[in-house]
Amino acid sequence: MEIKTDLYLGDCKTELKNLPDNSVDLIFTSPPYADQRKSTYGGIHPDKYVEWFLPLSEQLLRVLKPTGSFVLNIKERVTKGERSTYVMELILEMRKQGWLWTEEYIWHKKNSYPGKWPNRFRDSWERLLHFNKDKKFNMYQEEVMVPMGDWAKSRLKKLSDTDKTRDESKVGSGFGKNISNWLDREMAYPTNVLHLATECNNKNHSAAFPEGLPQWFIKLFTKEGDTVLDPFMG
Repeated sequence: MEIKTDLYLGDCKTELKNLPDNSVDLIFTSPPYADQRKSTYGGIHPDKYVEWFLPLSEQLLRVLKPTGSFVLNIKERVTKGERSTYVMELILEMRKQGWLWTEEYIWHKKNSYPGKWPNRFRDSWERLLHFNKDKKFNMYQEEVMVPMGDWAKSRLKKLSDTDKTRDESKVGSGFGKNISNWLDREMAYPTNVLHLATECNNKNHSAAFPEGLPQWFIKLFTKEGDTVLDPFMG
């Protein structure tokens, strides 16, 4: 498959204005996190982060197609023993801006270093916030299906009568299940947790994510010939 790549050299605050309305199928990006890696990115204070990001997300909202998706890789840090709230504040303000917060995926970093602090343990996951302009958007779920695996060999061979019918949830949520629907299937839909190692080979970038991370979302939200935008260059 031939992939066409266009590179725009400049500040995304300026360059985004040159892109046409409703022209992008998927935005997948990881912006500088607040007050992290100041030597690389210059640093943005958590109290100023929402104010800094909203003009960017306004342009992203403009260039994204109504059928498109915006996946934002971001994680709040701990300062003076307390977790920052700027990511939650950003979500709320983006909703006011017109974004729909559809889902939250989790990237589990399988090879994170061990560590401990007086009041917490080392982070081994990051957020992938999924936003849309419209409730109806392109999503190709079959492209990211996974093998049933050992679960099918054990759990599905010991079905109770309850498992074979769509029973009511025991917690009163109104949702039920019919596990027997998966008896003869070799593939299943994945969860919203992605288990990927961090990128260790790119020595020229202080926080490069693994190629498998954008690849997974590109398969899920686009088809051949679609346009993918990363305003922060990976």
